[in-house]
Amino acid sequence: MSPPRERLHLFRAWGIEIEYVIVDRETLDVRPVADQLLRAASGGDSGDHLDGPIGWSNELVLHLVELKCARPAATLAGLAESFQASVRRIDHLLEPLGARLLPTGMHPWMDPRRETRIWPHEYAEVYQTYDRIFDCKRHGYANLQSTHVNLPFAGDGEFGRLHAATRLVLPLVPALAASSPVMEGRVTGLLDQRLAVYAANSRAIPELAGRVIPEPLFDEASYRAGILEPLYAALSPHDPDGHLRHEFANSRGAIARFDRSAIEIRLLDAQECPRADLALALAVGSVVRALLEERWCSREEQERWAVEPLVELLGRTIVHGPGATVADPAFLAAFGRSRASPRTAGELWLELVHEVVRPDPQAAEFLEHLDLVLERGTLAQRILCSLGGSPDRTRLRRVWRELADCLHEGRSFTDG
Repeated sequence: MSPPRERLHLFRAWGIEIEYVIVDRETLDVRPVADQLLRAASGGDSGDHLDGPIGWSNELVLHLVELKCARPAATLAGLAESFQASVRRIDHLLEPLGARLLPTGMHPWMDPRRETRIWPHEYAEVYQTYDRIFDCKRHGYANLQSTHVNLPFAGDGEFGRLHAATRLVLPLVPALAASSPVMEGRVTGLLDQRLAVYAANSRAIPELAGRVIPEPLFDEASYRAGILEPLYAALSPHDPDGHLRHEFANSRGAIARFDRSAIEIRLLDAQECPRADLALALAVGSVVRALLEERWCSREEQERWAVEPLVELLGRTIVHGPGATVADPAFLAAFGRSRASPRTAGELWLELVHEVVRPDPQAAEFLEHLDLVLERGTLAQRILCSLGGSPDRTRLRRVWRELADCLHEGRSFTDG
């Protein structure tokens, strides 16, 4: 019998996962060659490859690859270089296939009906079950790339504190991390189109994602009874073999992974390079930590927040990003803005980053990118500035080629 896995206490480690699209080097159309990439790296069809501290793995579709911490990282400092080295190695392996990696939360002109290919190798039965139940050849399944931030907990007490704090931060995430303003070749009017389709991708079984903001449940037994068991019961008639009877089937914006004692935050769009992803992960995680340490309000006050007001704010930040108005005095007070007048989500982030991120010793390498986001806007806003009013395919291809170069070179994207 293997020894029991050590449970890490709050903020003793970070787990980061980043998804990228594989595209044609010339046209930037999606290329379903993730299995060829991983076979070239590992020599098999397992869908996994270990590149030092970074693991590479397959996802639902063949045009996607995920990079992730192979083990929990004690600090984010220095981790960007490891992710960046893997990005360059993948681009090198893709070059003979005439392909490369592309960042951002959605491919800007993919036609999922025509171009989706489901992963056919190991664990294919899981992906085939998803496709049969939810029809995965559409946006929300085949075309979305995110960054997941895993934060550990040890025991019910720590889980409850972490879940209460995380729920409050989720509605603010698109105001920092939106990077998907284009779908099917057109500007949609939403800064975070990925989250708009994500929120609607499981209407066949609403228990899958709920309202995206998780319910106010603060111990494992209540969470299993209130979220996981109703989900499994709803899936059961469609999945009699139980392929999806697992915590990963929960698609809320933050999910409890009791199997690895972590909460996985899923609302960050993938950014233009690993350092950008880690900068935003640090900002989100730092504010979560300040809340669970009761810097501005008590745990009891955090636990009283219902789903609806948080969903309403999330809806505004999905559309407007940092321009969304935050007017609820109780929500502002929860972040230490007592007796504050309404402000935008961007203004709130500016204040929070100044208070809780800048003093962190691991923040030094990320401050330049955070300043870019706070001063020039989310990646979605910088993309829109570069695209102009009504971009055609040529203009879209030019901007996303620059984004692919940013990913390969490890630099931030500016709007000029």
